[in-house]
Amino acid sequence: MSMTNLRPFLWAALALILFVNYETWQRDYPPPAPPTAAAKAALGDLDAAVPGTTPAAAPAAAPSPAAAPAVAVDAPEAAAAPQATTVSVRTDVYELHIGLRGGELTTADILQYPKVKNEPGVPVRLLRRDGAESLYVLQSGLQAGSASGGATPTHQVQYKSAFESFRLLDGIDVLRVPLTWTSDDGVTVTKTFVLNRGSYRIDVEYSVQNGSAAPWSAASYAQILHDMPPVGQSYFNVESYSFTGPAIWDGNKYRKLKIDNVDDAKLSQDVTNGWLAALQHHFVAAYVPVANVPYHYSMQVRGQQYLSRAVGPVQVVAPGATATFKETMFVGPKMQKQLNPIHPELNRVADYGLLTILARPLFSLLQFIHGLFGNWGWTIVFTTLILKLLFYPLAEISGKSMAKMRTLGPRIKNLQDTFKDDKQKLSQAMMELYKREKINPAAGCLPMLIQMPVFFAFYWVLLESVEMRQAPFMFWIYDISSRDPLFILPLLNAAAMFFQIRLQPKPADELQAKLFMIMPLVMSVTFAFFPAGLVLYWLSNTLLTIAQQWNINRRIGAN
Repeated sequence: MSMTNLRPFLWAALALILFVNYETWQRDYPPPAPPTAAAKAALGDLDAAVPGTTPAAAPAAAPSPAAAPAVAVDAPEAAAAPQATTVSVRTDVYELHIGLRGGELTTADILQYPKVKNEPGVPVRLLRRDGAESLYVLQSGLQAGSASGGATPTHQVQYKSAFESFRLLDGIDVLRVPLTWTSDDGVTVTKTFVLNRGSYRIDVEYSVQNGSAAPWSAASYAQILHDMPPVGQSYFNVESYSFTGPAIWDGNKYRKLKIDNVDDAKLSQDVTNGWLAALQHHFVAAYVPVANVPYHYSMQVRGQQYLSRAVGPVQVVAPGATATFKETMFVGPKMQKQLNPIHPELNRVADYGLLTILARPLFSLLQFIHGLFGNWGWTIVFTTLILKLLFYPLAEISGKSMAKMRTLGPRIKNLQDTFKDDKQKLSQAMMELYKREKINPAAGCLPMLIQMPVFFAFYWVLLESVEMRQAPFMFWIYDISSRDPLFILPLLNAAAMFFQIRLQPKPADELQAKLFMIMPLVMSVTFAFFPAGLVLYWLSNTLLTIAQQWNINRRIGAN
């Protein structure tokens, strides 16, 4: 094999190593530590921020008993508790806490997703309000439409609930959680959270009854408040590879916002058919405004705390009239089959990076095959076989080229002995030999170069797709989204790569040959901390390549 033939392999390996080193650098040099409590106080309290230019509404008077709404018989779990500060809500997928102050989503435990595999008693907690050190809440409300529009139920007012807990009972598919607020002048607002069985979608409905003698105006809004300290990042932590922070769809494109970027931190724009979200590995909290209605998106940043929000248009409710405001939230795993119906672009929160164009059809193929096998490990193996069949015509040309080069081994050795003291003449003689035999020495590298984008697409699919989170394969591989705990797959992959190299033409230069032989070791070390599913894909691909090349060599007589 000439240097021309070897060079693409080395470049491909170098690209892979540089990519890993870049990711490691990004993780090893995280953002600066969050400001102290004193610094936060100096910067201001984003928790008190209310959208718009009008002053925040004054706390409302407590509603009379007659104002309490009727509650469906399937909803309550316990008797009334007037002194409660939160309402607990339990469905088949959630354990939620809703603060009576503002109807704020303060806690969201994702019951079907344990934080650590095989420990179901400790689910992933997505939202939380644990004091000044940990803050991640979803706030919503109605802001005043004008300075004279009257008091409105922002996320700072006090609501009332007829019950302190709600539970979705067996046989019931919808749970409604109503909270009520009444102003001094007779405006009553019922804020209802609507949850469905098996779904992470949360609909919010505001039913307004204007019992006052004057027109009442308001605009609905929602905001995500997140105190986002630097993530403890490490080469050994798969989660640290994924983007964490705010993101939006601005109606035309997907944007990941960096809180340390001046322009992103001052986001202010009108958006139609968009959404905003807070991303983390495998999970998301998102707000999806009403379709075909313009909303104003903005973001504020204080140190490591950010507040991203969307404010809708003002609606005016005439005296004695009623009105309804509706919004949609999503709090849970990035399950694409649940994200797509809410918004056609919401599935972008499963962020596959620059190779999204390859990763999305690849995920769709994986999901289809998983429906047949029911095991994500075997799904990866079978998908690899399908990809190998798709690339077979190209691989056949490449394999024949390498097999023919093996048959030229004695003649190449003769040329090396003849021109051992003149490298330039040796190179010219070898190129003339390739030309006469109609062999392209670079053709053997083509399949590897082409499959590198597929490899990286597979990497992001395995990293970002929550469907594969903690999914077992067999034997010691109990989680294909994490590294092989025994490093057996990386070692098997190294052995397979070594055998694959043995089937290829031997490089002319001894130093090149030695470098080529240590590549399996380098790759095995690189793969050691990659998700086991990714290594399984590469191992399957290598084994299929070996079988294919062996068969071609046998047919051409190059063994």
